[in-house]
Amino acid sequence: MNKQQLVEQIRRKKSFLCVGLDSDSTLLPPHLPQTAEGVLTFNKAIIDATADLAVAYKPNEAFYEPLGAEGIDVLGETIDYLHERYPDTLVILDAKRGDIGNTSAQYAKAAFEELGADAVTTAPYMGRDSISPFLEYTDRWTVLLALTSNAGSTDFQHLRLEDGRLLYQAVLETAVSWASSDQLMFVAGATQATLFDQIREIAPDYFLLVPGVGKQGGSLEEVCRHGMTEECGLIVNSSRGIIFASHGEDYADAARAKSVALREEMERELERHHVI
Repeated sequence: MNKQQLVEQIRRKKSFLCVGLDSDSTLLPPHLPQTAEGVLTFNKAIIDATADLAVAYKPNEAFYEPLGAEGIDVLGETIDYLHERYPDTLVILDAKRGDIGNTSAQYAKAAFEELGADAVTTAPYMGRDSISPFLEYTDRWTVLLALTSNAGSTDFQHLRLEDGRLLYQAVLETAVSWASSDQLMFVAGATQATLFDQIREIAPDYFLLVPGVGKQGGSLEEVCRHGMTEECGLIVNSSRGIIFASHGEDYADAARAKSVALREEMERELERHHVI
């Protein structure tokens, strides 16, 4: 899915919701087995219940790897299911890759060729040569960590450099020279929403993948006030708040109800900012 298609989906669905498939097998409803098979059943039900409301899904690889080879198979089957049943949704593999060039090349091949993801999250700490193998896939998205929502983000991302910039600003300013907004996105946490104005000064037309709305306490209204563009420019992720809205047999219905409520907020913000 290219940028124009993503914007079209946002306007058609009146939503910029990403459902995070952090499908922890130990948290599955008790009527499902805590196995790879149970995770796949769970994922398909969540997807079917929310696909008309979401423009993206973000399976987090960390919740599939503990299940071994079967878990990786389920991750691939989940991505295949999305592509086959709901090809109008963007599939973001949350893997936070970034290593020396030949290693990153293998990570990129695994994410894009073997698993078939449309996008993959990456970490920029090792510099351009750790990211460039992902950017060689010009029909896919590279999603670069910039300003994250966790408490520890202040350990490094807010360090002030000798020239007065904060480290996250230097990351953004450097990374925008690597690829255009047709291929590169940035992760920016909802708990840092008041800083999105500064991000927009550096990356005015790049999409931001925004975690942290919901369980982590981020405000959708604040995210939109400081980060929305005329094309929306935002993909807001909610994981636990949606997929574990209920631990009973009604888990898919509960996930849909949470998604409907969030999507209604998003529609109001899109209208307020004249995107739709």
